[in-house]
Amino acid sequence: MEKLLDTFTAYQNGKLPDQNGYILSVFYHESSAYTRYELVSFGNVKDIFANEDGLVFQAEGRKLYVLVEPAGWPTSHIEPAYRTDAERVPYRFKEMIDFTTGRRDHVYIGSNPVVTYTSFTVVKPVGQNVSYVFYPADNVKDVILEFFRLSLWKQARVPQSDARRVLTPIGEVFDKMVVGEGGFH
Repeated sequence: MEKLLDTFTAYQNGKLPDQNGYILSVFYHESSAYTRYELVSFGNVKDIFANEDGLVFQAEGRKLYVLVEPAGWPTSHIEPAYRTDAERVPYRFKEMIDFTTGRRDHVYIGSNPVVTYTSFTVVKPVGQNVSYVFYPADNVKDVILEFFRLSLWKQARVPQSDARRVLTPIGEVFDKMVVGEGGFH
């Protein structure tokens, strides 16, 4: 079985996990390295259907948000929860881990997952944005963290050594959202 597939291709081909899994969506800013990551772990799936915005999961979910903000970002003084839709994550600064890179860029990591009890929507990627489903496996954490490392380094332009180091806090928050056969742990 594949380790990851494009989320919407997997849906169209009937290959989305029907009990539990992980979906990572990445939203790139059009003209900078500003990048938002949304990782959802889901379980207890009742239904999955498409609407005009994306895929609606009637399931329990836990979301981890990671935000890469380049040095000198013009709205860096505004709480992430109050920014424009394209820049927003549902946290205030005090609810996030701030990892500052050697270049003075910031990688913000939500310190706790956001819990959704009944449903959530995976937004359809537009332009260069992407969304991948990761299948449940013993090494799913390692696969997701390696995806983060490569994406942070190559797409979000975080220096390679910093991209490796930021995996530690991302992995710690990931451990709070692990889902298995019986639901969340």
